[in-house]
Amino acid sequence: MNASFLKLSRELRAIWMLLLVSVILFIATPLFLTGPNLLNVLLASSVTVLLASGQTFVILLGEIDLSVGAVLALSGTTTAIVLQSQPLAVGLAAGLGVGALGGLINGLLVTKLRMPSFIATLASTSAFAGLALFITQGNPVGVKNAGFLAIGQGRPLTVPMPVWIILIVVAAFGFLLARTRFGRYIYATGDNPEASRLSGIKVHRTTILAFVISGVLASLAGFVLTARLGTAQPTAGNGLELAAIAAVIIGGTSLAGGRGALIGTFIGAILLGVIDNGLNLLDVSPFLQGVVKGLVILFAVFLDRNSDLIRGLWQLVRPARKQATPTRNIDDGPANGSPDPQVPTPSIIIRK
Repeated sequence: MNASFLKLSRELRAIWMLLLVSVILFIATPLFLTGPNLLNVLLASSVTVLLASGQTFVILLGEIDLSVGAVLALSGTTTAIVLQSQPLAVGLAAGLGVGALGGLINGLLVTKLRMPSFIATLASTSAFAGLALFITQGNPVGVKNAGFLAIGQGRPLTVPMPVWIILIVVAAFGFLLARTRFGRYIYATGDNPEASRLSGIKVHRTTILAFVISGVLASLAGFVLTARLGTAQPTAGNGLELAAIAAVIIGGTSLAGGRGALIGTFIGAILLGVIDNGLNLLDVSPFLQGVVKGLVILFAVFLDRNSDLIRGLWQLVRPARKQATPTRNIDDGPANGSPDPQVPTPSIIIRK
């Protein structure tokens, strides 16, 4: 097993888990592997994919963002309220502005005030969730704008609009992360912030931009969820941050930062959706579904923390390759076990 394959299997280990779960569900129920059901899995996973995509940028830095669920709710409710009196463009701008502002606040708390991201985003979660409840007085806000509802309910080419959105987001932000200077700065900062600073990378700016991206994608997730439901719920984002973090971890991104890929996060989110869908098809109690997802997360974290150990054990237990009979060259000397002829050592003649 060469080094490139080991790296691929480490970064995209969620693929193997997804294939395994899919095969088990295909054997258990014939309804799983059908076109409508697979589209339903993608549709149900769309919000988690968007939240986890933004979360990936933050976790690659070795930080964490617990506020994405609250930002989703605040952005969704803000957009719904604005759309009651303003056109679609203004409502979308307001919602995206809320997400960007929330990410900016988190980034400034982490970089300028030197607060741990866990504490900073935990505090902002409470603040954003409280604002969502305050501006709505705890009541859902209906949305009647047809253009906005199409974000969650439209079906271009018979494919749900949220599926198109997550495919575009994963492709665009995956390119940003893997093929641009900013993406290299993300990986370098997450791997060694001090060395990155000494090499000229603006670590604080990179961190703030990562949190802003997380906030903007949380707003986009709020659009999708609100448009699908037709109403903005001030508590819609409760618990979604945990699903987003789980998708990132399952996808192979290290909690220590500096290692991971957005495509892995996408597959991790789809894996969680497949598990939910499969358990529903098998009529498993919803109280046990959390147990199953918890075990999957534990297994993914175990692989993340013990990947080097597992790779070492694999090297020990794999069968030794058969040694091929070497081919003799002309310079190898005579065959049939006869001794090599003595080659005289050339003497150095010194001419006077």
